[in-house]
Amino acid sequence: MAKVIIDPGHGGWDNGAQYQGRREKDDNLNIALAVGNILTLYGFQVYYTRTEDVYESPYQKAVEGNARGGELFLSIHRNASPFPNQYNGVESLIYSGGGFSQLVAENINGQLERIGFRNAGIEERKNLVVLNSTVMPAVLVEVGFINSDVDNLLLDSIFTETAYAIADGVAMSFFPENYS
Repeated sequence: MAKVIIDPGHGGWDNGAQYQGRREKDDNLNIALAVGNILTLYGFQVYYTRTEDVYESPYQKAVEGNARGGELFLSIHRNASPFPNQYNGVESLIYSGGGFSQLVAENINGQLERIGFRNAGIEERKNLVVLNSTVMPAVLVEVGFINSDVDNLLLDSIFTETAYAIADGVAMSFFPENYS
């Protein structure tokens, strides 16, 4: 079965973005563990870069993922804008367009859009270490804006559906015949 490396972004001293007491590192870990549990139920081999509140550099996470021999590196994050409630929606970041990373990003965004998130698209980001230092296809998913009341309410009210949407986006990329 396919091997997926799941990276809950930030951790330890690195809180990531924060909004009204909410810390990105906590949301990332909760989402990542839920997605990983679902993928495990689907038969995937899942490895995490962290399962608790610890810090590893993005480069350490990429090296760890490479050492595990994953077929996909999935980094979970929350987006943030300069001003609260300026933007909302999910966005996926990839190193370059085309290929398996693009497919995974499209499928994840599509599944999240299906359950109510605004699809903010896919963007190439060549400067992100977890995308440019992994030897496997990699996708960084921004699961809504942490400083958007709309996205936080949606995530909190359909947390399980959100985790399933991300997991289904991954699964349909590996096994499209099961989702036709």
